[in-house]
Amino acid sequence: MRYFPQGEQDLREMLAAVGVASPSDLFLSIPETLRVQGDLCLPPAQSEMELRRTMGRMAADNASAATHACFLGAGAYNHYIPAAVWQILLRSEFYTSYTPYQPEISQGTLQATFEFQSLIAALTEMEISNASLYDGASALAEGVLMSARVTRRSRVVISRAVHPHYRQVARSYVRNMGIEIEEVGCTPDGRTDLTALRGILESGGASAMPAMVALQNPNFFGSLEDLAGAAGVTHASGALFQVVVNEPMSLGLLHGPGHYGADVALGEAHALGTPMSLGGPFLGFMAARESLLRQMPGRLVGEAIDAGGRRGYVLTLSTREQHIRREKATSNICTNQGLIATAAAIYMSLMGRAGMRDVAIQCHSKALHASRLLARVPGCCQRFSAPFFNEFVIDMPVDAETVARRLLDEGIIGGLPLGRYDDTGALSRSMLFCATEMNTLAEIEHLVDAVSRVAR
Repeated sequence: MRYFPQGEQDLREMLAAVGVASPSDLFLSIPETLRVQGDLCLPPAQSEMELRRTMGRMAADNASAATHACFLGAGAYNHYIPAAVWQILLRSEFYTSYTPYQPEISQGTLQATFEFQSLIAALTEMEISNASLYDGASALAEGVLMSARVTRRSRVVISRAVHPHYRQVARSYVRNMGIEIEEVGCTPDGRTDLTALRGILESGGASAMPAMVALQNPNFFGSLEDLAGAAGVTHASGALFQVVVNEPMSLGLLHGPGHYGADVALGEAHALGTPMSLGGPFLGFMAARESLLRQMPGRLVGEAIDAGGRRGYVLTLSTREQHIRREKATSNICTNQGLIATAAAIYMSLMGRAGMRDVAIQCHSKALHASRLLARVPGCCQRFSAPFFNEFVIDMPVDAETVARRLLDEGIIGGLPLGRYDDTGALSRSMLFCATEMNTLAEIEHLVDAVSRVAR
């Protein structure tokens, strides 16, 4: 009982107050097969020094981008983060930033958020941006809900070339909300089938017109979509056209979704100054046309002038349940990922337009080089012919999961085996590779040599 202030008598009184006889009764709603029976079989207690050694040995078993050559992408990208980003972020006025409940008192926090919004709007070529969201997957789900509010329709169409995790999260969000999600497939070149999309949009008639169409660019297979064509097909049906950006570094080289007529650009911004960190925290974003401002979820910081003519920042919009009437709320988002958004703002400010373009060019050039070399390996070929940014799919002569395991033995974190997301078996030998500015030419040659040996 060393770390617990309550004694045995306190425990009995608390259990009696809630009407149970023992602590185990609190877990009766959990199926017995899922409950731990008996002790946890933990090892004997260790001193702090012993525990550090033990944890260090366990951590050494991990394969990470710090210990292996990494060619894994699919939503988490290994980009270089200048030391200045986190050194600036560790300043106390940034490091302690959080959602202010008396926001105008926290001018530093508001200005950092305002700068993030401005930079995201410029990067995506959209008119406005909110103060960030949880992550890219929940950003898409919020986009679905937003489209239903704006159009008062309950049918949405999402490309199967959108990240499968994003599609799964969107379905979970709307499962009991009367919103129907329909998916459109891809052409053999790895892009969304716009002919099939047109057929889907026209199939329901006037009574079932869609609220939105969502594509990802670059898409889950790395291919660059025909955004202008998709925008035309979508707007002809009166739906909102939403573009998911999972790799924002691509916008250092490509036009933003706004250039092609997107109504909403959303996605994941962790690549802008945040390490992969074993899967998080990540950083969602949403930018849109100004006419959609009042339907955006989360918060929006604005710039104002006070009575003395001095510039200041205000929480212009916060349409969540805690702040306004529930029926008027657009979302119940409880955070704006303030610290990670500030890191992204610092990163974009330091890199500038020229710096991000240089990184994007390196990513594309190295991915192009890697794809050409891998396609020459006997038994391997590039699966899709569409242009790509820094991700591409290679078909192997053997099961991709086997290749991934063998590459680890070679000191390489290989690509993502796509069979995990395909029930038909058609992609069981397909692997999604990614290259960034962090991959050296020597690493690429090592990858090609290892694949030629392990993929026999």
